[in-house]
Amino acid sequence: MSSDADKNAAPPLPEPLRIPVADSHTHLDMQSGTVEEGLAKAASVGVTTVVQVGCDINSSRWAADTAAAYESVHATVALHPNEAPRIVHGDPDGWSRQGARKPGGDAALDEALAEIDRLAALPQVRGVGETGLDYFRTGPEGKEAQERSFRAHIEIAKRHGKALVIHDREAHADVLRVLKEEGAPERTVFHCYSGDAEMAEICARAGWFMSFAGNVTFKNAQNLRDALAVAPLELVLVETDAPFLTPAPYRGRPNAPYLIPVTVRAMAAVRGIDEDALATALAANTARAFAY
Repeated sequence: MSSDADKNAAPPLPEPLRIPVADSHTHLDMQSGTVEEGLAKAASVGVTTVVQVGCDINSSRWAADTAAAYESVHATVALHPNEAPRIVHGDPDGWSRQGARKPGGDAALDEALAEIDRLAALPQVRGVGETGLDYFRTGPEGKEAQERSFRAHIEIAKRHGKALVIHDREAHADVLRVLKEEGAPERTVFHCYSGDAEMAEICARAGWFMSFAGNVTFKNAQNLRDALAVAPLELVLVETDAPFLTPAPYRGRPNAPYLIPVTVRAMAAVRGIDEDALATALAANTARAFAY
């Protein structure tokens, strides 16, 4: 019988990939152990590069500092969509774990965006994100703040020539609308791609990257597998979004970059291609997406 301790235990090391790849989206600051331990464990199975993603001011600063300290780490900086309403309205359901603070209004959001703009200029910062729209728990006022923040992030990414990393949760139509209205940056990444095959074809026509996470292995995620099957190989990335979205058969246990090979092998099966061929494409695509 498995115990609760087993469910919380880190999954075992997978068989190493023969061709090294990158984890295009992770949160090392939310994972157990040191950065050095996490990077060494990932490298031991062929995950030799990670993109550390910011979600608020503090984590964006941390991402930039960490990328400056480690050659195998690249940073992105942003206010997560759920962070924008928290800043404007004092929304306790925002991303930050620091709890609600007094409503700051638009001026507070402008101040936060100015800091993201400053960080985005740093050479080790390769992208602006995760930004976008998240309608999972968001009312009309929150949606307004999210869209304002999203538009500002698009402008920052374009001005600095950085990749745009999009968080899109239950907001496909509006994300696509805003990208069309603002004009997407040259390099745009849909992190934890959540659309269907039809949306994948829209992204493909626009030349946008689609990054698949561990949820592509979930039984109820046929829409993601359908999307992966039609996405052009040169626009496909892989990510953990660790510590979230641990791939099957370890769903519910802590995720980390070293589990990328599990998702890569599942993706290769969906595509009907050799694991090495997919890994080669993923490595080249991630380097192109984030210009490293």
